[in-house]
Amino acid sequence: MTSIQVQQLVHAPTSAAYHAFSNATALREWLCDFASAVPRPNGRIYLWWAGDFYSSGHFTEIEQDKKLSFRWFSNIDPAPSEITVTFEAQGADTLVTMAHSVPDGEYWVERAEGFRAEWQRSLENLVSVLETGKDLRIVNRPMIGIFPGDFTPEQAKRLGVPVLEGLRLDDTVEGMGAHNAGLRKDDVIVEVNGKAISNDFNTFPAAIHGKKGGDPVQVVFYRGPEKHSVEMTLSRRPVPEVPFDAQALAKAVQEPYVAAIKDLRQVFEDVSDAKAAKRPASAEWSALDAVAHLIHTERANRQFIDELVQGFERAGDDFGGNIDAHIRATVQIYPTIEAILGELERNIAENVAFIANLPPEFVARKGSYFRMGWGMMQGTTHIYGHIEQIKAALAAA
Repeated sequence: MTSIQVQQLVHAPTSAAYHAFSNATALREWLCDFASAVPRPNGRIYLWWAGDFYSSGHFTEIEQDKKLSFRWFSNIDPAPSEITVTFEAQGADTLVTMAHSVPDGEYWVERAEGFRAEWQRSLENLVSVLETGKDLRIVNRPMIGIFPGDFTPEQAKRLGVPVLEGLRLDDTVEGMGAHNAGLRKDDVIVEVNGKAISNDFNTFPAAIHGKKGGDPVQVVFYRGPEKHSVEMTLSRRPVPEVPFDAQALAKAVQEPYVAAIKDLRQVFEDVSDAKAAKRPASAEWSALDAVAHLIHTERANRQFIDELVQGFERAGDDFGGNIDAHIRATVQIYPTIEAILGELERNIAENVAFIANLPPEFVARKGSYFRMGWGMMQGTTHIYGHIEQIKAALAAA
């Protein structure tokens, strides 16, 4: 067999480096887009990347915080190969050494060098995640500034859009690429950068894979029955300063929520409960329905934090949709403006309290902590994205 080797010094203890290779959530944060891992001999390891490249296998050797080996059999290789990772303490740092052994043969010579380059690139990201919490794949990924919505046959008919596959926009973010290119609410994007966009949201990031902020891409979309094509400049992604202190993060999350709830309550001033509960059409949300959706989002946020703290993150094949029965059930239990806004505020308050009480060992897991903190600090953008929808529902009512 032929073996290539890469090394990387990480400013983190061996336990943190070992965890990054043996925990499914940790693997997603620096290496792949989905992972499943059971770190014991013959325990499974499955790694998947957007674009449908994957590798499956099993652990062959495990030595806590010192060494692990696993079988690698990707969907494009004719045979499996073997990977061994060792973790050597050097003071407070860890030297990570990876050896990837491949079979002999002409095919594997080029493949081995490809592995070397990819592992070195990935280990550089590992350094960033363990030392700063920042996943370079996300930090360097461009933004388009959209609030994606679902796209159903009923919506296509209502909007007069002659296709059933695409990405419908709930709204765009002022000052960012999509808004600057002229895209607006209810536009349906069907092609980006020459690649088709379907109802599967994952087709969008796949279409701009490899692009960076400032790059131009061509966007094809429908506005009603009319098809348009525009050039959109991808926006650079702003990276917030996430404080690595639970109390400070809780405060940073809470402050924008206070302002957002105040703005949301103003929308409902002098509005009757009956008007707020009225749907513009049977398949469209009322103002109360939209708030119910915001409540569901905050509950999902709390579940997400819970999973990250435990280190056992649930995974799904999609983001899932909004179940009408769930929306109706929440409005049924909280049928007035004050009741439903109060429930939204209670869920936000509980999430903030959860963050304030995060255990120190979780705060020390910088990749998971930063990912959670970044997401929660942007939570109010979702509220503002639905405020216009609520205004439109009230106007229609």
